[in-house]
Amino acid sequence: MSPSGESTEETSKSSVSTQGNALDQRQRMKIINVVYVIAALDITWMFLQFSVTPYLAKKLGFDTLWFGYLQTMVGVIQLFGGPMFGRFADLFGARVALSLACSSTVVFFLLLAVANHPAMLFIHKIPTVFMHVLPSSQMVVADLSEPEKRADALSKLGLCFGIGMVAGSTLGGHLNTRYGETFTACFGAAGSTFSLLLVLKFIPKSTKVQAPGTNTEGGNKNKSVFSVGEITRLMKFPRVTPTFLVKIIVGLPSGIFQVMFSIIALEFFKLEPQQNGYLMAYFGIVQMVIQGGVIGRLTASYSDNSLLLLSIGVSSFVGLAQAYMQNVFQFCIIVLPMMFSLSVFSVITDSILTKSVPSSDTGTMMGLCASVQSLLRTVGPTVGGFLYVNYGISSIGLIQFFVNIVVFVFMLQRHLRKSTEHRE
Repeated sequence: MSPSGESTEETSKSSVSTQGNALDQRQRMKIINVVYVIAALDITWMFLQFSVTPYLAKKLGFDTLWFGYLQTMVGVIQLFGGPMFGRFADLFGARVALSLACSSTVVFFLLLAVANHPAMLFIHKIPTVFMHVLPSSQMVVADLSEPEKRADALSKLGLCFGIGMVAGSTLGGHLNTRYGETFTACFGAAGSTFSLLLVLKFIPKSTKVQAPGTNTEGGNKNKSVFSVGEITRLMKFPRVTPTFLVKIIVGLPSGIFQVMFSIIALEFFKLEPQQNGYLMAYFGIVQMVIQGGVIGRLTASYSDNSLLLLSIGVSSFVGLAQAYMQNVFQFCIIVLPMMFSLSVFSVITDSILTKSVPSSDTGTMMGLCASVQSLLRTVGPTVGGFLYVNYGISSIGLIQFFVNIVVFVFMLQRHLRKSTEHRE
């Protein structure tokens, strides 16, 4: 790592130590554990929503292309909202940020509950501009965890993601099948209200060393949430720009498959809502095992660069397998390496990025990471819809294979060249 990069990590370690003076270890662990609960609940409500929207859209006359436009709208909104919300969290603190995110989720579900016209499906997506519970949770965990344990701490959020995926998919499938879309959406609104109450009760105003809006490390001097310069400033830190490029290039093909999966499940696998819920629950169980029992051990034994290479290599062959799968059983086998590569890739890139910037900017950085996912959701549905309709599901998998294998070879050569230079 470059001298400036070492300085950033030393500063981050010092920041956590200073934070320990304000919050002792027990308090920090209590806050982190509550954040894990809030994140798990938020993912539960989101996957509950996934059991409603595709089927409601079909009832309202949406075809694959228009459903892609709906998903693209969410991506565009969160693409611009993510970095701004991350900056908002850095300036105003964790409690305010998480309260806003949970409140927006309540409004989101209430609008979904009354959606009885195609236009209402688009309108109910507007609150997603503030629905950033997971990035806010990542910010809190990054603020309160030691740098050397950060990847493991962030991976536990992935475990929460798996728990929420299982609970939300199973619950959503049952509720939608038995009581319909409106009741399921109202249930999501009630659950999001409970998440909001947890935030107000247990999350402190700020989890940073400095009070929100101040910074002795040279950033955040401009207190404007909409300061593009303050947001893009983070790209100048060592490793940030290359990691972001890898995150986008590698994430795009797999992102296309993810955003198209609800359509693939409906049309290619021909699953009913309850069956789709079981399949999503299976995803969650696999992710829980990987995030809870695998990633922590890997990060303790191998470097970030080695794990990043591993995740990209595995992802390339996952794409090849997806291109030739024929049924749900084959896909269930593919899910194992697919969830492994996605989980490791997400945790390692987030860990690298948060360790590359000062602690006062972790919220903005997590917002930028969220914007990468939003970018994928923006172009993914349109590109995925075009590929699926014109060339079939195999085209999505083949693109993932070729893109990932090219990036893998390039990064491997770069890694080997740096290792050789270091030995010399």
